[in-house]
Amino acid sequence: MSANWLSAFSLPDWFALGWFLLCWAGYGWVVEHGRMGSSRGLLAASHHFRLEWGRQLLRREVRVADAALIGNLMQSVSFYANTTIYVIAGLLALLGTMDKLIDAAADLPFARHVSREVWEVKLLLLLMIFVVAYFKFTWSLRQFNMLSILIGAAPPPGQGNEDFAQRFAKINSLSGDEFNRGIRAYYFGLAAVSWFVQPWLFFVTTTLIVAVLYRRDFRSQTLDAMRI
Repeated sequence: MSANWLSAFSLPDWFALGWFLLCWAGYGWVVEHGRMGSSRGLLAASHHFRLEWGRQLLRREVRVADAALIGNLMQSVSFYANTTIYVIAGLLALLGTMDKLIDAAADLPFARHVSREVWEVKLLLLLMIFVVAYFKFTWSLRQFNMLSILIGAAPPPGQGNEDFAQRFAKINSLSGDEFNRGIRAYYFGLAAVSWFVQPWLFFVTTTLIVAVLYRRDFRSQTLDAMRI
């Protein structure tokens, strides 16, 4: 990669990339820390039921169903983690066949001719997104492992307290949040693919991804069903 690769990007490229990074980081912050996300979103509604799950767990004598539920959650996270490894391997393979990729993309409508360095940066951005997703999924998986340990350490019925239920719900929510961050990276990874065609398409696709995520987190029928 040459030293002047920065100059190979046009102003629309920089604008679309900045908008992408702002949307990815900003939307995550709004959902997890913003006033609306922390009290009215799908994450807040999920935490209420996770807390109730912890309370019901302490009342049950046999906790096989709870262990099975955790196993089901771990299986879902493990599937995404394994899939992400294949995606990363595929992107690394593409780095070695860059010329073929450039030739194939040149036939796409509205595609712009850009230098090899620009293509490499775009591919590295996509690779970074899925590496982030992999770290999120594997950390979620470890936290669900901790949650299964909590189930094993749960006191007998009648001897538990609210503190244990709160701890159970906290770990459960933290695990779920990491899984959501990994899924969100997949969504924004789809937006980054459009950058290979046009920066303005990249900008529009990123905006549409945010709109879809917002609708699902704050305006979906699922949220209406889970609201207290």
